Amino acid sequence: MAKEKLNIIKEANLNNNCPECFNQDLNLTFFQKHTYGRFFHKITGELSHKLVCNTCKTTIYPISWTEDIERMYNYYQKTAVPAKKSSKPTLLFYSLFLVIIALIAGVIYLYITGAIQL
Repeated sequence: MAKEKLNIIKEANLNNNCPECFNQDLNLTFFQKHTYGRFFHKITGELSHKLVCNTCKTTIYPISWTEDIERMYNYYQKTAVPAKKSSKPTLLFYSLFLVIIALIAGVIYLYITGAIQL
């Protein structure tokens, strides 16, 4: 089973009022999803965000955003540059690949020398 991890790509402190406690201490964070499997490490293009008030420790969902918060969100969303989508093989993939190639080469060698008849 592949493990998923959200890596932070941009974090910003906002001076907008919190809709819950009306303090000016908000933290906006953008994440990019990475998946780690046995054979491949993938960087997906999937982005997510989280807006938290540092004073009352509540997560502020988009339904309760004010116009000012939404404006700041749109600005910081443009500045959050995610890593390119990619997929990298792991060491396990390379070692398994080399073992399979060695097995195939061994069978071909035995067939050429006459030790195996097909």
